[in-house]
Amino acid sequence: MSTLQVNVVSAEESIFSGRAKFVALPGESGELGILPGHTPLISRIKPGSVRIQTEKGDEEFVFVAGGILEVQPNVVTVLSDTAIRGKDLDEGKAKAAQQAAEEALRNAKTDFDVAMAQSELAVMAAQIAALRKYRQKR
Repeated sequence: MSTLQVNVVSAEESIFSGRAKFVALPGESGELGILPGHTPLISRIKPGSVRIQTEKGDEEFVFVAGGILEVQPNVVTVLSDTAIRGKDLDEGKAKAAQQAAEEALRNAKTDFDVAMAQSELAVMAAQIAALRKYRQKR
């Protein structure tokens, strides 16, 4: 079976780089599944899970807080300000951040403050959901 090169990069580091049989991630318009030879594509992605089936058949799991996806026939690149390996997700930190975002939303005084708090709340909810999916697979 053919494979494709997958690169997941955060603002700070390369999170994953390797060969894969399949990649699934949350596209802006819905879940995207990418196989080798996929039509070229550039799309925004929503906060959620990037699931990578490696060439050995293992599954790698990365949480992204949104970003950009570029697909070439044999290369997939995911660029995200925040990307966290599944094994590094911390539910306690995510819940604390979610509570802080809820507090910020309650105290918001401008439309901008409301939008920022809602955005952070959505990212934290997606991170907690991703963590629970990751734990179910283990």
